[in-house]
Amino acid sequence: MELLKALQWRYAAKKMNGNAVAQSNVDAIVEAARLAPTSAGIQPFEVIVISNKELREKMLPIANNQKQIVDSSHVLVFAAWDNYTEDRINRYIDHVEAERNMPAGAMNDFRNMLLNNFTKRPAEANFVHTARQAYIGFGMAIAAAAELKVDATPMEGFNNVQLDELLELDKKGLKSVTILPLGQRDPAGDWLVNLKKVRKPKEEFVTELN
Repeated sequence: MELLKALQWRYAAKKMNGNAVAQSNVDAIVEAARLAPTSAGIQPFEVIVISNKELREKMLPIANNQKQIVDSSHVLVFAAWDNYTEDRINRYIDHVEAERNMPAGAMNDFRNMLLNNFTKRPAEANFVHTARQAYIGFGMAIAAAAELKVDATPMEGFNNVQLDELLELDKKGLKSVTILPLGQRDPAGDWLVNLKKVRKPKEEFVTELN
């Protein structure tokens, strides 16, 4: 499997060389995140693609001065909905009906089920759920980057509140969840590049119930 070879190749690059990633590769990585499966297909998250160097320099202290933020080519910010609302769910169902050339109201049973299940929960519980969906897209993006031989460094080590303020995510009803710098590894300056990839042995990772 080519994907498994790519995942063996990838690691969380600790030092990037500043070289640009081809826009076609960035687009493909983002598209992989867009095509990721999500609960009920709602896709309750967005990806913010940041190539602006000045903005990434402002992000640097927010991300605990992890240099990949500025030494990368692009930074992807995965931001989840802060809540499920009637408007968001209705717009989702309306979009599906239009895309599938269905008459308006054809999916009302499904619409009502989503409204009953999601909009009655506290916003905090809903954000936990939307953030989990964002992680699915995050994982797909990491895998896609590996297949394209684009280095990516998954990051949770940043101040979410400060990043949300910098990017004004509240205006879109979003909260940052994860960050993914994309770039090219700098082997001369990266202590991790030549170390063996270590994972749990299969017998400790997999339980088979036959």
